[in-house]
Amino acid sequence: MKKRLLSGMRPTGPLHLGNYHGALANWVRLQDEYDCFFFVADWHALTSDYETPGGIRGFTDDILLDWLSAGLTPEKSTLFIQSRIKEHAELFLILSMITPVPWLERNPTYKDQIEQLNNKDLSTFGFLGYPVLQAADIIMYKPYGVPVGVDQAPHVEITREIARRFNYFYGPIFPEPEVILTETPKLLGTDRRKMSKSYGNAIFLSDSPEAVAAKVAGMVTDPQRMRKSDPGDPEICNVYDFHKLYSPPEVVQDVNRRCRSADIGCVQCKKLMAQHLNAFLDPIRERRLFYQERPRLVEEIISAGNDHARQTARQTMEDVRAAIKL
Repeated sequence: MKKRLLSGMRPTGPLHLGNYHGALANWVRLQDEYDCFFFVADWHALTSDYETPGGIRGFTDDILLDWLSAGLTPEKSTLFIQSRIKEHAELFLILSMITPVPWLERNPTYKDQIEQLNNKDLSTFGFLGYPVLQAADIIMYKPYGVPVGVDQAPHVEITREIARRFNYFYGPIFPEPEVILTETPKLLGTDRRKMSKSYGNAIFLSDSPEAVAAKVAGMVTDPQRMRKSDPGDPEICNVYDFHKLYSPPEVVQDVNRRCRSADIGCVQCKKLMAQHLNAFLDPIRERRLFYQERPRLVEEIISAGNDHARQTARQTMEDVRAAIKL
């Protein structure tokens, strides 16, 4: 039998290229090797957006379309929505009874998120207890591992500690999930900052060819190259980083040479990269159109995924209730 993996994403808007290379592309590869469970973490979205939850349902639909468009398939993966599986809430409650508060307060992303999201009141139990809900999401399905980036590894480590503590009190119910680190290529936003919806510098998987071309045209390039006649340094140019991801190797080599010799200008270089980026996105757009024209099919896929996840979760909770004598 295949080993099981589990991971999820918060529905905070349509997915961009950073999300794709940071997680989604790896999920698509992993589904060929593992028994994969992937879920939309809509309850998690409430931890920071509890005052304005109106967009969560629409963003959930967006993210599911992005997943299917990128190549996740119901034949290989179980796709489901967190809030449709009420057992997550029950396990979260039980785990919260045994999780020491200092474990949560020392979480390295806790203070960092409070500082970054200083325009929101995050002094809530839900935000502090975010790792406990995440632990419930993960160990509910008793996975072998969780594919994450380096920045998310501490959350999996807290999950391992909570599972270990539960097993110490009540017996060996939960395996401790392994951290499956995802290597992510260097990919910044169009302004050279981290690609983010909130920065307005993201290229989305759902962008039209025209939108992609317009965003690429406005990208920041080598800041020291003021004129076309000035030699450039591709290694400090964000557009060149995109070339390395989306253009054929011979094009990458040619752009490198011609940029250094001032034989190609930034405008021409951007247009060339946009062509290759759009060629990369075309199959994703085709699959998106297929599913957009078949909303009932999408509903059936998610309904079936919810049912499968629910059956698995119910069995786990039977084991948990027996272990804690409830």
